[in-house]
Order: sequence, then C-alpha cells, then structure tokens
Amino acid sequence: MPPLTSMAKTLAGKTVLITGASSGIGRSTAFEFARTSPTDLRLILTARRVDRLHEISKQIREEVGEGVKVYVKQLDVSKPEQVSALVGELPEEWQGVDVLVNNAGFMSGDAQPPDIPQQVIDDVWATNVTGLINMTQAILRIFKTRPDGGRGDIIMLGSIAGRESYAGASIYCASKAAVRAFSDALRKELISTRIRVISVDPGQVLTEFDNVKYSDDLSKADAVYAGCEPLTPDDVAEVIVFAAGRRENVVVAESLLFPSNQASTTHLHRKL
Repeated sequence: MPPLTSMAKTLAGKTVLITGASSGIGRSTAFEFARTSPTDLRLILTARRVDRLHEISKQIREEVGEGVKVYVKQLDVSKPEQVSALVGELPEEWQGVDVLVNNAGFMSGDAQPPDIPQQVIDDVWATNVTGLINMTQAILRIFKTRPDGGRGDIIMLGSIAGRESYAGASIYCASKAAVRAFSDALRKELISTRIRVISVDPGQVLTEFDNVKYSDDLSKADAVYAGCEPLTPDDVAEVIVFAAGRRENVVVAESLLFPSNQASTTHLHRKL
C-alpha cells in the first residue's frame, strides 16, 4: 500500500456526516472522502431516499474496501423532530461526529412574487435554512464537548445565489443568503474554539437539482445548461474534502466555484 497522503492522515479516524447524500454533490462528497482516506474513516450518509444510500454504501465498500465504514440513516432535515432525534438514534460508536457536511437543499419551480405557492416557500425554508440550522445545532453539541472550547468542522453548501440574486429564484436566493449570514455569524461566535465553519459556494452545477426544481420537465432542466459546460458534483466534492483535510489551524472559510463559462449568476457564455 502506498504511503498515506497528508490529507488522508488528517482525516484518519474521523466520522463524517453528510446530509442529502443520496445524489449529486452529497453522493460525490461521500465517495471523495472515502477515496481520500480509504483506510480509517467513518461515513454517516443521510437522506430521504434510504435505498439509494444503501447502494452508495455498497459501491464505496466495493471500491475502497473495509477501511471505510458506512452507516446509513434515513433523514429529512426539514422535519425538526427527525433532526433532534438523530444523534440519539445513532449507535454509540457513531455519535462522535467530527465533520458535518450541510448539503441537503431544495427548490421547486421558478414562480415569482406574488405567485409563489405557500408550500414552496415553506418547503424551501424548512430544508435550506431551518433544516441546516437545526442540523448545525445538533452536531455543535457534540463538538462543544471537546477540549479547548470544542473542535470539529461544519461545512455549509451555499451557492453563488446567496451572494448575487437573480430573477426567477427569489426564494432560493433568499434561503442561500440566509445560510451565508448564518455561517458568517457562527464563524465569529466560535472564534475562541477549534470549530471551523467552512462555506463552499458553487456556481452552475449539473445535478438532479434542476430536475426536481422543474418537476422532471427535462426540457426546462436541460435549457438551464444549454451551450454551457457546468461544474460536476465531483468538482464541488473535491473542494469540500480539500477544506476538511487542511491542518486544524487552517480554515478555508469561503470558496466560490465557477465553470469557465460563468462569471456571475447572470454572466454566462453560451456556445450556440
């Protein structure tokens, strides 16, 4: 076996919890952690679609072997009662979470005010904002029990939409702006600890997100990427794992990722 990389050594022995791990960036992040630290790592994969999580667990085991242990847990972060019960429902040996990846996110439709359905507003906020805050609080209680005020990593999956809003996505942009504000404040509140707050904000990424947003209307979803070469989930996952794999005193506080055809939410170069 080749020598371990510095990142593998940094991640060795850690327990990583990923929300929304059944597809897209969450799924890629699980594989990237496993590939980076294949000899001594625990992954807690959570999502609503637990059947997909079991398949991912099997694929990880087949690819990297038994050095990466995977625990699968069905979880809908928009349900506060599920989040509050999560840690207590984990086996004791899995409760010492070291890294939380707040990846779960949601959007439906492109309606504009005053025509946004109330259910869409409620669902987006419950997942993207309240769910993320509740998950952070639940895992922070674990982090805070550790010496020197606490230690651990909280990785927020944000978006360029939280920095620069665009038409047709007011609720989604507002939710990601809330995540950005929460992360900024939390980083300041935890300054006396060894707890790192890390934000990763992608631009255009090709995932199932737009299929969900447009209720599986593939023509609308495909139009989002027409003439463009978007980021892949693997591109974003590599940045997430890189940030988690830094020496403890190094905080990759913010990362903004674009594909080469993008310079802002609205400045896109499309090849015709």
